[in-house]
Amino acid sequence: MDIESMIQKHFTCSKCRGTHCHTKEVAMTGTGLSKLFDIQHNHYLFVSCTNCGYVEVYNPDVLSGKKAGQLGSVMDILFG
Repeated sequence: MDIESMIQKHFTCSKCRGTHCHTKEVAMTGTGLSKLFDIQHNHYLFVSCTNCGYVEVYNPDVLSGKKAGQLGSVMDILFG
């Protein structure tokens, strides 16, 4: 089971106690050269409550214990 499915299965909003959410993976550039060359190596999961709209941000690298999105970073370098 992937991380997004696990979050959706066990989600409880910390603000309204709603149990339904929407997840979206977002990639962002860092600072320095990665910003200059638009290399998006920072990946995060934005989890929003469908009841009240409250958003929590998670680092999938920490949740899975490994570096996520490495193929995407390579593709960003090659095809910008």
